[in-house]
Amino acid sequence: MSAAAFPSSRRRYPGRVRRGLALALVAFLLTAGCRGGEENGGAGPPEPPPSPPAAPQPTPTPDLARFRGRLVRIASLSQPVAFAVRSADDALYIGQKTGQVMAIRGGGVAGRPVLDLSAQVSRGFEQGLLGLAFSPEGEFLYVSYTDPAGDTHVTEFPMIGDTAEEGSARDVLLIEQPFSNHNGGHLAFGPDGYLYVGLGDGGSAGDPMDNAQDLQSLLGKLLRIDPRPTEGTPYGIPVNNPFVGEEGARPEVWAYGLRNPWRFSFDRLNGDLWIADAGQDRREEINLQRTSTGGDNYGWDGYEGTLVYEEPLPDDVEDPAYEYGRELGRAVVGGYVYRGARIPALQGAYVFGDFYNPDLRALVPSDGGFEEASLGLTVPNLSAFGEDASGELYVLSLSGQVYRLDP
Repeated sequence: MSAAAFPSSRRRYPGRVRRGLALALVAFLLTAGCRGGEENGGAGPPEPPPSPPAAPQPTPTPDLARFRGRLVRIASLSQPVAFAVRSADDALYIGQKTGQVMAIRGGGVAGRPVLDLSAQVSRGFEQGLLGLAFSPEGEFLYVSYTDPAGDTHVTEFPMIGDTAEEGSARDVLLIEQPFSNHNGGHLAFGPDGYLYVGLGDGGSAGDPMDNAQDLQSLLGKLLRIDPRPTEGTPYGIPVNNPFVGEEGARPEVWAYGLRNPWRFSFDRLNGDLWIADAGQDRREEINLQRTSTGGDNYGWDGYEGTLVYEEPLPDDVEDPAYEYGRELGRAVVGGYVYRGARIPALQGAYVFGDFYNPDLRALVPSDGGFEEASLGLTVPNLSAFGEDASGELYVLSLSGQVYRLDP
């Protein structure tokens, strides 16, 4: 479902601050929209340093007034929803919601799937194959999908050449889902070599089971694990995870208070973690985690963005770096900070969008916060972004198109 184009806008947004119960909330509405544009055609990793890196590098300042870009269609697939690249491999790997992983290689789509789970995935609107990532050395493919019962699997497949060995599949995580929506599903390896797993609050509406604030539940969380078998268990727990050894909390949890994190990414230059979290009734939010030892609470379901949703209100909550209201969309799709070389004016900008608003947008640093602007490009039914080994960006539409962002 696409949305109509919105009027042009540039607006400034304050940076993230930490809030407590005494915070005086300011309910504000974004009053302008965006302009539409034309569409053109064995062993776990070693113990890491703190993540993200403790000393962020300086970043280029984007100049969106000089941005000139176009979308070039490089493939047409069936409901593309996830993107990954593999070490020492020039292919682009695309996960289709229907259960297949396809490779784009040499300018075309390979004739056979890298992996076909079409008989094992559920087909609800927010279900299916939802995420994929390759281990840092490229030996294993990890996928996140919902099975016919609606439960979430994070499954490992050894790679033999350019094909996943389906007969050697190994479930890393199996998570019961109480409802059919809010599955999250995104997977990414961080700069620390660990696997990060995004999970929604379990669904329905308003988090009726209070999963997001419950540290004994994996739902409504961002997890951080070593996905390889460890001491007889299917995965390992990094010793410096924030809740290791804490009674009443799952040690896998890295961050919590999330409703349905629909795409997160690490800035390849400085390790910053960006988390887009789809809202309930009034707010879509983008969270930014800079240098952190984990344990951040993003507020749901006490807060939706910076607005109170329901009590009891959690204390010591991280405000979003940016939020927007229903006049700009109602299902945020997280992207990447652009670090490629082909579009210098975009370097350092965080590119994102919304499923219900085809306009692609960017956040740029400004006066300690962020300024938001339209890129003048549109992708109806936006489902995901991707980043290749060079830092160039790709855009996926659930309608089938895979685009590359070109100068």
